Amino acid sequence: MENFQPDDFLAGWVGGAAGVLVGHPLDTVKTRLQAGTGYHSMLHCISSIYRKEKIRGFFKGMAFPLATVAMCNSVIFGVFGTALRLLSTNRDDTTRCKPTLFDLIAASALSGVAAVAVGSPIELVKIRLQMQVQAPGRQGTFRGPLHCFLTTLQQGGLLGVYRGGGAMLLRDIPGYCTYFVPYMLLCQNLTPQGKQGPHPAIIWLSGGVSGAISWGLSTPLDVVKSRLQADGVGKTKFHGIRHCIYQSYHTEGLRVFFRGTIVNCVRGFPMSAAMFLGYELSLKAIRAAQACAEL
Repeated sequence: MENFQPDDFLAGWVGGAAGVLVGHPLDTVKTRLQAGTGYHSMLHCISSIYRKEKIRGFFKGMAFPLATVAMCNSVIFGVFGTALRLLSTNRDDTTRCKPTLFDLIAASALSGVAAVAVGSPIELVKIRLQMQVQAPGRQGTFRGPLHCFLTTLQQGGLLGVYRGGGAMLLRDIPGYCTYFVPYMLLCQNLTPQGKQGPHPAIIWLSGGVSGAISWGLSTPLDVVKSRLQADGVGKTKFHGIRHCIYQSYHTEGLRVFFRGTIVNCVRGFPMSAAMFLGYELSLKAIRAAQACAEL
């Protein structure tokens, strides 16, 4: 049980909350671009949201992910840290060696599976709330996160709240590999020899770069996931992943799968930088407090 350390989960919660606070406005723009209609570009989407819904429109659905995405990130970072320690422990179970590239990839893939198991219903509720356009005189379908979740559960059962989970799995397994692996490698290579850990500036830069890379490469499957999760309110347009891909390509062409790439990369940098910085600094503070308590 030495490989399981609760401080990973607590620090992951702090990092997740920091990421949501920084990244949610552009996440709303990304969702509207991918699953909505009538937006010609990122700037056009931003101006349309502001014109119709003012500043509040960018923070739509934020309360729910702030409470739950932080929990989801707690699981992701906790699973990654636990899996990495387990994989990098020698067969005699007494010594731990430096993680190999395979260890990093395997731990990242496991964290991607955990992300889908915990986060798919959260993503669905967040996206459906973000897609509601609260124009003057128009009442939204959902009154809030709980109403959205319960309505979806009542209409579609457990499969309904996990709608888009397959696409999210295809996105997140490679997505977290291109998230954690570049981060770990950048931190290792940018930290001078003899230093016990990376400087906060290195953490910020490594987290931001890895986030931009991961979100940029994940965009095609992110589009499919967003469309599947935004769909199903009233009439259902897409019957599954393949049908969503076919219909999207047939009606809008290949470029539809790269819609939101720029905003994904732009949003991925500050959001991931804040997330990793929040994680690493809180983890350091927790372990320092634990060491003081043991004295």
